[in-house]
Amino acid sequence: MVVITVSGLHGSGRSTQAKLLAREFNLRYVSAGQLFRDIAREKGVAIHMLSSQLLSDPTIDYMIDERTKREAEKGDVVLEGDLSGVMAGNLADVKIFLKASDEARFRRIAKREGCSLEEAAKITLEREERDRVRFKIFYGVDPFDLSLYHIVLDTSLLTVESTFRILKVCVEEYIKCKGLRGNT
Repeated sequence: MVVITVSGLHGSGRSTQAKLLAREFNLRYVSAGQLFRDIAREKGVAIHMLSSQLLSDPTIDYMIDERTKREAEKGDVVLEGDLSGVMAGNLADVKIFLKASDEARFRRIAKREGCSLEEAAKITLEREERDRVRFKIFYGVDPFDLSLYHIVLDTSLLTVESTFRILKVCVEEYIKCKGLRGNT
């Protein structure tokens, strides 16, 4: 069984790369963002309403954590999210962190969201600071601490394809060195 986690800064390509890795290695793809949306749907609450509760109430985070841990325990999965590497803990065979320059991240986010570069920067920096504070308060951890990860890759100058080629080789080597077979 193989467990890969993909974390990283917003706009670094983590969702795209996590999906590509899952497809390449015939693994399930589980996103913390999707788990959050599932919880909102189950509770019958709008996503923005649930988001506004995150800093004052850790319950939602803890629900996502438990679901993430369960998915890691099942194995043969790529987990994507800010805390996926932290939550999977020792169950993770490969923990990946993607980063990129602010300029590259904001450009990608602005293009994806159809907003200005300035708006993308403002929203992203505010969100990341809120998340960082929340994770420190609730978990005592900084998910942006690169020492938590096996592979750290700066995607600023890389295409989606070249980023994937690099990650694929790294993951293949980790799987081979650890003697993992999984669905690969």
